[in-house]
Amino acid sequence: MARRSPRAPTLPGMRLRHLSVLLVALGCALSSMSVPGASAAPGFGSSGGNPTVRVATFNASLNRPSAGALLTDLRSGVDPQARTIAQIVQINRPDILLLNEFDYYPDQAAAKLFEQNYLARSQRGAAPIDYPYMFTAPVNTGVPTGRDLNGDGRSDGPDDAYGFGAFPGQYGMVVLSKYPIDTARVRTFQNFLWKDQPGNLIPRDYYGGSADILRLSSKSHWDLPITIGRRTVHLLASHPTPPSFDGPEDRNGRRNHDEIRLSADYIAGGSRADYIYDDSGRRGGLAPGSSFVMLGDQNSDPADGGPPGPGVGAINQVLALPRVRDTLPTSRGAVADSATAGQTGHRTPSKYFTADFSKPVPGNLRVDYVLPSRDLPVTGAQVFWPAPGEPGHELLPPTTSSDHRLVWVDLRP
Repeated sequence: MARRSPRAPTLPGMRLRHLSVLLVALGCALSSMSVPGASAAPGFGSSGGNPTVRVATFNASLNRPSAGALLTDLRSGVDPQARTIAQIVQINRPDILLLNEFDYYPDQAAAKLFEQNYLARSQRGAAPIDYPYMFTAPVNTGVPTGRDLNGDGRSDGPDDAYGFGAFPGQYGMVVLSKYPIDTARVRTFQNFLWKDQPGNLIPRDYYGGSADILRLSSKSHWDLPITIGRRTVHLLASHPTPPSFDGPEDRNGRRNHDEIRLSADYIAGGSRADYIYDDSGRRGGLAPGSSFVMLGDQNSDPADGGPPGPGVGAINQVLALPRVRDTLPTSRGAVADSATAGQTGHRTPSKYFTADFSKPVPGNLRVDYVLPSRDLPVTGAQVFWPAPGEPGHELLPPTTSSDHRLVWVDLRP
């Protein structure tokens, strides 16, 4: 979840130098599922010639409160949080990675600095990792509407932007890949208007005359065709707004529901997606038979996360699609953390949690997903949430990191 306001709680061979990294790799050499939080063994991923492709999502919380601050931190090469995030990536070694909450800057400026100064350099003994391909694009967060959307008498606040943000690009997204991204066929949906989704849940009484100018995506929705061998896999990336930080009008819960519905309709395709148009004006969803992976911090648990409303369980719109495979990644760390915190009453089993939120409300939740199409064989799936005593546990909060966990799925396209 994006950090919303001060008044609210925040919802290849491998060279091994440290014993903890060695234990991680040896554990995965036996089985990629045997040690929660373990990395791939040398030669496991695409970099070792094996056809298995690891796809991951990670809300890295690499956002900053002011424009330019992330660039300054990443130029230094020693920012503690960026080092920890990079080490987690190096341990898990995804071939394709979506980072949420990574501030957007033109010309891939921040993404390149993170890749060059952190990922390409060993972090505490973890092997460097290289991503020759990357994609990022403008998002709606922090882009001013010029309207007083929240009724506070001002039109220049973070809540008055097309997506909550203090400056344009805050809480953005970036995709890093070892496989070519077909940029000529990329589709983005930053400018799609909420009102143009049939049956939308816009709280018109709340927004009044501003309702018709609202964009649906709080950040953006992307369709990135990635070439893996002779096959194209569509990476469907998004980061819907948290269904919280609002009032009885439930504007964020409603928006979260409709943002996820956009992804569901896009995957379903056909007449269900006829209303969808991208930023170049092209209409429709995925072509029949397309291979895809939908991923990102969806800010939606299948069963929990808040009072009754459209934002609770919104992800089920995607999970219920016949073409979507839910690989149900797990970890032992989430189980241990939830038990230690005394979390009770949640219907989603704790082994599936992906985010460590404030206790008891909303508590740990499953909100981060990597959901492949059923034609893509799956060989493993995991949440990087090591339990106490397991390698990598020292990288989790309160260490400078993120309140989300990296989630990966291994595929054989």
